[in-house]
Amino acid sequence: MSLEFKPDWEEARTRFQAWWAHECLGRAAIAVTAPRADLADEAPPARPPTPLQRWTDLDYAAACNEYRMRRTFYGGEAFPVWSVGYPGHTAIPTFLGCPVELDWDTGWWNPIVTGTGLEGVLDLRLDRGGYWWRFTIAALERAAREAAGRCLASVGAFGGCGDTLAALRGTDRLLLDVVDRPAEVIAAESYLMDVWCAVYDEFYRIVRAVSQGSTCWFSLWSPGKFYAAQNDFSYMISPRMFRELFLPVIERQTQFLDHTVYHVDGVAAFAHVPALCELPRLQAIQILPGAGKPSPLHYLDTLRYVQQAGKNLHITIPPEEVPEALRELRATGLFIATWCASEAEARQLLRQAERWSWG
Repeated sequence: MSLEFKPDWEEARTRFQAWWAHECLGRAAIAVTAPRADLADEAPPARPPTPLQRWTDLDYAAACNEYRMRRTFYGGEAFPVWSVGYPGHTAIPTFLGCPVELDWDTGWWNPIVTGTGLEGVLDLRLDRGGYWWRFTIAALERAAREAAGRCLASVGAFGGCGDTLAALRGTDRLLLDVVDRPAEVIAAESYLMDVWCAVYDEFYRIVRAVSQGSTCWFSLWSPGKFYAAQNDFSYMISPRMFRELFLPVIERQTQFLDHTVYHVDGVAAFAHVPALCELPRLQAIQILPGAGKPSPLHYLDTLRYVQQAGKNLHITIPPEEVPEALRELRATGLFIATWCASEAEARQLLRQAERWSWG
């Protein structure tokens, strides 16, 4: 079937299924976006007067999604997604009681587990009657209605291993906890993954039909349960500590999901790639050097390590680096996210990728 904003969705679905299966259909998987050739000259929707309204006015969200999608060419495995954005207001820390402060472009949580130890985490419960839970359910239901036949609906960005605990506890306190009370960290992480799985199931039930599976904050699609696992807190800990405290919960997350990509964010987190490559049900790893760092292609040893371990590899690079990426890396299991200045350039890049891909 086609989608209004992605007429070749059926072909893209086929390529996604092949990519998850670690197969290659003539070229590496490539998602390329660009301004549409028939782009109309129009102003974006008027921004609400406050940050809170900016993130919670669903009519404004609908107008922004519409504006963005009708002006974007989604080439290759790129696809349109309806969401309200991800500043943290629709995430597990908020549902568990963390106050969330919203700015125009982002948001942050204030920690609530402030005692000596982490026992308080185990006493936290999802507030399904609270404002933010009810808002999130309404937003997902709106997404499902708006997306029907036009685009996909995102299951959201609602937390992950390590990072939810860091939000509840505060990063500075959690850095002490991993040294002083590792058993409590393990217990808290296990409980929070119980919560995560329960939340995922509730959100997935709302969007799975219209999305023909699922997508999330990370622009990949799966015919089943998909999410991008991550632990940005791991940037600050050793590989041994990561293995002992967090890897078991990440493995459990991969067992719960049908398809998982792990978001390795920042060069210091590259140290955890060997451990991640040992997880049998982790299909893919994204290598993202981080702000101010060189291109992923600067770290070819890490990229090749992922491929040699038999995992799919996801990188985001500018279009001028695509030829080099396809020279240096095998096409099988490779996913490149990029962008072009025009629809014509994006279409040409996809044609050239057929010639450049190997292996």
